[in-house]
Amino acid sequence: MLALTYARSIPAFAVVKAAGGRADVATSALSMLKLGDVPEPQLPARDWVRVMPSLSGICGSDLAAISGHVSLYLDPLTSYPFIPGHEVVGVLDDGARVVIEPALGCLVRGVDPPCPRCAEGRPGLCYNITEGPIEVGLQTGYCADTGGGWGETLVAHPSQVHPVPDSLTDEAAVLIEPFACCVHAALRGGATKDDMVVVAGAGTIGLLTVAAVKLFTPPKRLIAIAKHPTQRDLARKLGADQVVSPADVFQRVRFATAARRLEGMNRPLLLGGSDITFECVGRADSLNDAVVVGMPGEEKVDWAPIWQRELTVTGAYAYGTEPKRKGRKTFELALEAAPEMHLDELTGPLFGLGEYRDAIAYAMSAGRLGAVKVAFDLRRLRA
Repeated sequence: MLALTYARSIPAFAVVKAAGGRADVATSALSMLKLGDVPEPQLPARDWVRVMPSLSGICGSDLAAISGHVSLYLDPLTSYPFIPGHEVVGVLDDGARVVIEPALGCLVRGVDPPCPRCAEGRPGLCYNITEGPIEVGLQTGYCADTGGGWGETLVAHPSQVHPVPDSLTDEAAVLIEPFACCVHAALRGGATKDDMVVVAGAGTIGLLTVAAVKLFTPPKRLIAIAKHPTQRDLARKLGADQVVSPADVFQRVRFATAARRLEGMNRPLLLGGSDITFECVGRADSLNDAVVVGMPGEEKVDWAPIWQRELTVTGAYAYGTEPKRKGRKTFELALEAAPEMHLDELTGPLFGLGEYRDAIAYAMSAGRLGAVKVAFDLRRLRA
């Protein structure tokens, strides 16, 4: 089958990283990413199913790995070579459309009894990711045995497969996985009707976090920080009460909260400010009172304001079941909410696997180019 494969190579990683992760180097013959024919992944057990991806998104975590900016903390949690792609809508052998919940926890791995985190309904935090009939890997798309969305076929455990309603196009359904991440983050943040919330960043994760906060934990006021015109328009459509540019954020948040601004040697600070900030950029200078969503890399953090103001920084990774929604699955919540959100407006342009160099380059500059979710279209391979 045709697939893009990511092979672990310290020399290639060093070359790409030394080039600053430029797209032309990160997709060159010197890189970790290769296009070619590879064997189809084998079904690890009788109850597993084959999925033929239709669309598969290019996530920020994929770009971080390809460009050499990924945190090396994740290396022992990954098996190589792997086929990337964890944002997937596809079809089963019987033609049924499904989305994939990528987390490879105890249930998927056939481990019983489950670890404490899986028993809580948090498979993304599984302690047994080295066990079972498949290789190590946090998710489909980072495991050598499962395949991924950037190939013609992947394999999935039945618990990972969710039917797609007819009301969702493929272009909308490919965003269910990142939207589920953001629903989980919104519920982790737990904003109330008295809170002022800021969402920093307006890429895929930032925009979907705006939508998730508005739908699941609506605050008194929701401010989005967006750099580009398309991002600003979409943030308003998805529920932001106010959209501000990065350069204006201190002033706007100060006015909205009646906070005092003090000038410092290297940056200003606010005495007061938002109640909750969702950090969807992955930069250290946003980590003041933040719920961290998406995949940050290695960053130098000034912990002084976090210490002095007794702030709380909370990670929000993946999905599972949500205690604040009576234990319902995050994916179910995302699939129920999605039909009214016009998510297909966020998807595109679409590229074939053979156009991967152009696709990666476009995704690296998506905001500037007026795009949100760049994706691979594999439907034409089945035509």
